[in-house]
Amino acid sequence: MDLATFKQSLTEATPPAGLTPALEALWWDAKGDWDKAHGCVDDESGADAARIHAYLHRKEGDQDNAGYWYRTAGAVFYSGSLNAEWGELAAERLKD
Repeated sequence: MDLATFKQSLTEATPPAGLTPALEALWWDAKGDWDKAHGCVDDESGADAARIHAYLHRKEGDQDNAGYWYRTAGAVFYSGSLNAEWGELAAERLKD
């Protein structure tokens, strides 16, 4: 799936089948459901889930918690817009 197809899927009521937890979290976030997005990665481990956690907590406005998750993911605190970060995160994970 490419980024355009992923974005197009946002018109649907449910995410496409077979998404990773990270991509499903980004999908729900784009639909405006932060809680459901967070739930997708809340029990996941690893750098990928940590990186999505970082983005979600930055979006939430909890910069300290976001900083923890960026460090856990081995990433620097993102300084661009939330929309740009979402797009980069989605595009990177769709390549895999």
